[in-house]
Amino acid sequence: MWTLGWPCFPIMQLFLSLVLLVLGTSFRLAHGMSREERHKLRDQVVEMFDHAYQSYMDHAYPADELMPLTCRGRVRGLEPSRGDVDDALGKFSLTLVDTLDTLMLLNKTEEFEAAVRRVVSDVRLDNDIVVSVFETNIRVLGGLLGGHSMAVMLRDRGHQMLWYQDELLHMAKDLGLRLLPAFNTSSGLPYPRVNLRHGVRGPETRTGTETETCTACAGTMILEFAALSRFSGEPIFEAHARRALDFLWEKRQRNSNLVGTTINIHSGEWVRRDSGVGAGIDSYYEYLLKAYILLGDEQLLQRFNVHYASIMKYISQPPLLLDVHIHKPLLPARTWMDSLLAFFPGLQVLKGDIRPAIETHEMLYQVTKKHNFLPEAFTTDFRVHWAQHPLRPEFAESTYFLYKATRDPYYLEAGRTVLENLNRFARVPCGFAAMKDVRTGSHEDRMDSFFLAEMFKYLFLLFADTEDLPFDVEDYVFTTEAHLLPLSLSTAPPLQPRPITMLMSGEDLDDSNFDWTCPNTRLLFPDPAFPRNLREPIRSVVDKSCPRPALLREPGMGRPPLRAQDFMANNPEHLELLRRMGVNLIHLKDGRVQLVQHATQAVSAMAAEDGLRFMQEMMELSSQQHKEQLPPRAVQIVSHPFFGRVVLTAGPAQFGTDLSKSSTGVRGFVTVAEPYPGCSEISNQALVQGRIALLQRGQCMFAEKARHIQKAGAIGGIIIDNNEGSSSDTAPLFQMAGDGRSTDDVTMPLLFLFHKEGSILLEALKEYREVEVLLSDKAQGRAAIFKGKSLPTSLLDSSGDVVEEEDCSPEDPSPNTAVDQSQTDTQEHIQSTVEEREAPSADVSARDADADQGAEPSRIKDTPRHSVDSLLADWQEDLEAFKQMERDEL
Repeated sequence: MWTLGWPCFPIMQLFLSLVLLVLGTSFRLAHGMSREERHKLRDQVVEMFDHAYQSYMDHAYPADELMPLTCRGRVRGLEPSRGDVDDALGKFSLTLVDTLDTLMLLNKTEEFEAAVRRVVSDVRLDNDIVVSVFETNIRVLGGLLGGHSMAVMLRDRGHQMLWYQDELLHMAKDLGLRLLPAFNTSSGLPYPRVNLRHGVRGPETRTGTETETCTACAGTMILEFAALSRFSGEPIFEAHARRALDFLWEKRQRNSNLVGTTINIHSGEWVRRDSGVGAGIDSYYEYLLKAYILLGDEQLLQRFNVHYASIMKYISQPPLLLDVHIHKPLLPARTWMDSLLAFFPGLQVLKGDIRPAIETHEMLYQVTKKHNFLPEAFTTDFRVHWAQHPLRPEFAESTYFLYKATRDPYYLEAGRTVLENLNRFARVPCGFAAMKDVRTGSHEDRMDSFFLAEMFKYLFLLFADTEDLPFDVEDYVFTTEAHLLPLSLSTAPPLQPRPITMLMSGEDLDDSNFDWTCPNTRLLFPDPAFPRNLREPIRSVVDKSCPRPALLREPGMGRPPLRAQDFMANNPEHLELLRRMGVNLIHLKDGRVQLVQHATQAVSAMAAEDGLRFMQEMMELSSQQHKEQLPPRAVQIVSHPFFGRVVLTAGPAQFGTDLSKSSTGVRGFVTVAEPYPGCSEISNQALVQGRIALLQRGQCMFAEKARHIQKAGAIGGIIIDNNEGSSSDTAPLFQMAGDGRSTDDVTMPLLFLFHKEGSILLEALKEYREVEVLLSDKAQGRAAIFKGKSLPTSLLDSSGDVVEEEDCSPEDPSPNTAVDQSQTDTQEHIQSTVEEREAPSADVSARDADADQGAEPSRIKDTPRHSVDSLLADWQEDLEAFKQMERDEL
């Protein structure tokens, strides 16, 4: 929390106040939201809170939470289990307890007093139920302590709640004692769950068998437990929370100074070694800094600074915050972010590091505007990863803190966006419903207690004037659940004095890390335009459809910008447009192209923005190829003289006929389409009709090629790579994606062959004129290929040699002897390619012996008979290699 009341030297307080005064004055000079507008939004926040709170009281109390779609309370055991989410419910009127200090902050003193009476008279804490230690601490214990702080304040004013005799504190102590058995481990880290009546030992507890907990679960106890100790005079609570905090610090990875996500509560070994600032770790970092503020222990500040330096070195990639591995912090652990990290800009404000706070918040704001709410998780290119949104308050929290620090009216508009989206998309007759899918706007029958405890606090504080508040919030610190703990607790002497332990040798930080025990005011900006300059580039990256002034386009760029779905790598005009946008195209050896953008190389800022938008669209098109890894397909040459013995590995298309759902595949003779790239109307339609068309890769999208040959009457298509030398021996499986539009109109199969495999097919066509192939999901055996036909006698030759007569057909072959039947069954090695695509031996294509010896593929046409013999010989070697690989895998 941004506050001037934390432990600082008086002269530092004066300096900070002057800086904020100057900043506030500067920002007020800029055009901003009028006082009337802010008050209107403030009143709207109160009205929304009333709607949510009264819906809970009318339809759910004394249940833990409201189910806003069905207008009833959620009682654990009476509703279908939601797994770990239900561990927050303990049959202790969770939402009412969690909301106590919100009532007071919103000037609802009469409702607050009535709520306290209800809690004291109705709420029981000795239920035989297993609850989350972490959730119960931050929501219930924190709610009781926050309520107690408010009740004492009112009582001390001498006008209200004179009857109050610390009943909420007594309940908090009772609850604290019920949570303490969870800390009975050799490490001091608490069990993740505890039975409120029976603890963690014994069969009646139905818990105590867990071996791991999350870092935040163990490291987010110190504020509530220390406050309970100092309120009650019982040191045991603070001591246990501090022991757990110390253990986590000792178990940090010493080279990276990062902590993992989950840890074994007995051995202290890291179970999940990924590290970030979101779910599983978030409030551990938050409580190190806030515990220093509340308790005045400089050791906690030192620890936070060590962690923070590592976060900014490894995890922070402005505006992104990406998880890394604690032992290899330069390696990303995942390519998506969760919404809980939205609290971090607010913590950076508390630290005083405003610039990255502005950048990350702006990214989050643009994602919010893109999807109406922050998805529970989203990718690095800002697409939805997990679509839920349970009305989390972290973005509103950071918005409030940034406005508090900068007085930039921009953050008032961000708050307005949050408020309007809640009313427009989440409001229902019985409260506010969580979003089941932010993309569709569907609801979930859920209104978590933190929505009332946190969201309305931060929104009200954002729009309210100082005179609107019933007390000075600078005298309090916000817990992670936004409960208010008085900073006066810092003046109470520690119940168990702890010596200040400096960092171990080898871990010394530069002295500048500790120059300021208050927010680092050197990083606050006296120029009100500076935050805006930081935000603008981020806005254009995230929101690819933001309004753009059409008259400001550069010469030569007057037409609409190039769209990814229209891009053709062989089009000189498109390449020139890429150059103007600062996008470089690199041809890779495997036939793919790589796009890299350098905004500084663009001809203008507008062109750079076009380039960013183009790259974003390209990533979305590319991501379609990775939505589902399809297995390889087979192109099997079934005509004379191959008779199914040559199988070429083919890449699938993510549109058209799904060959995996066809038992027979698609069989037909092949012909080369004209024009060969297939990017315009087919001119040899009479030859293509009823056949499988051969096309060359390049110049247009795969779907466009498919549409052209389908219109010409083709029953299928094979696209051959135009990158000479590419082969499935060395390249990973290639999947053809759509063009960003609907491809439902493509109703035939389309397969992809690398250059080497495609050359085999083309040379066979050149030599034999009529070549029949089978397109299928896996190679077929002889019986399937020649079902209903007489078996070609050439397959009865033990030598496997091809017959000499060139005019013979599969129905009338020359007599030969049989080969080993196992050589014709290629199902095994087709399946092997699914498991080991990148292994050279995992290719099911027929290999050209001459090419393997270094000769160019074009030599096939010089010695056609030798090439066919070589193909069959290499095919037999491939088959043996695949069988051996399958045995190795088993």
